[in-house]
Amino acid sequence: MKILLIQTAFLGDAVLTLPLLEKLSEKFPGSEIDVVSLPSTKEVFSLSPTVSNIIPFDKKGKEKSFTATLAFAFRLRKSNYDFVVSPHRSARSAIIAFLTGAPVRISFDTASLSFLYTEKDVYRKDYHEVKRNLSLISSGKELEQWKRIPRVVIPNGDRETVASILNSNSLKRLALIAPGSVWETKKYPAEYFREIAKHFIGKGFSVGLIGGKEDAELCREISDSGSGKILNFCGKFTIPQSVELMKKAEILITNDSAPTHLGVIAGTKVLTIYTSTVPEFGFYPYNEGSSYVSLDMDCKPCGIHGKTKCPLGHFNCGNNLKPETVIKKAEEMILKI
Repeated sequence: MKILLIQTAFLGDAVLTLPLLEKLSEKFPGSEIDVVSLPSTKEVFSLSPTVSNIIPFDKKGKEKSFTATLAFAFRLRKSNYDFVVSPHRSARSAIIAFLTGAPVRISFDTASLSFLYTEKDVYRKDYHEVKRNLSLISSGKELEQWKRIPRVVIPNGDRETVASILNSNSLKRLALIAPGSVWETKKYPAEYFREIAKHFIGKGFSVGLIGGKEDAELCREISDSGSGKILNFCGKFTIPQSVELMKKAEILITNDSAPTHLGVIAGTKVLTIYTSTVPEFGFYPYNEGSSYVSLDMDCKPCGIHGKTKCPLGHFNCGNNLKPETVIKKAEEMILKI
């Protein structure tokens, strides 16, 4: 059987699709499983041993136009897929799925142009995203076992790179902080992250900042104020290397963002800080030992993803969540500190 999975959403969404890929390989042993992804998330899917081929789709670049999307879909059609599953609910994904010509095409009932799919599952807002994705091909008791941590394979070269950097910095107990996010109202205040970093350094930890190149200025702001004691790894690691680094950490403290999900597949204790969003959306860390902090406020959540600025102008969901609260929760998670 030839299976195609379509996931062209954000980095975190891509990570949360890995358990579904693993389940597909179990339900259809011996199948060839291909993935359509963004160029920026290709590395995520390369971590999964279940994936046969990764087909990048540059929906914001060369394949942005409708004509280019059609051309892309017709190229896929030549592969004669038997089964297409799309956790991504965009109209573009529906069109691509339909034009593959696969006899079985599955997505959620809330997907745009859902009539183009042959089967539709109910999109459950009360489910974790991993469970939602698995519900596309599972149900009943099978779905009760949704808290699966997918197996990932880190290339030897990436493991050696991380080991070399850790050794050269003579790191002690490692705590990682990921202060960035695509959305401004998901970002916990930089000065609060700085206080958290200084606290753990005072407890004998090595503290490292991680993030993409887009987070470089933010990480620099936090690390520069740490008198050289806060290590700035921002933009220095690939996705596989970041996962390997997280494996070496005792805790990862992060916003409601992609590092939460990377930390989960790394098996790290993750503490997610919720500012304008809420864990009830279904994107909380679900591995053993992980947790989150979030204030109960009448004005939150103010959006599904977050916003460019606080609609009310005060950002109390972040400002009122003091570093002491985060530190207390983190220490409870680590225990022997």
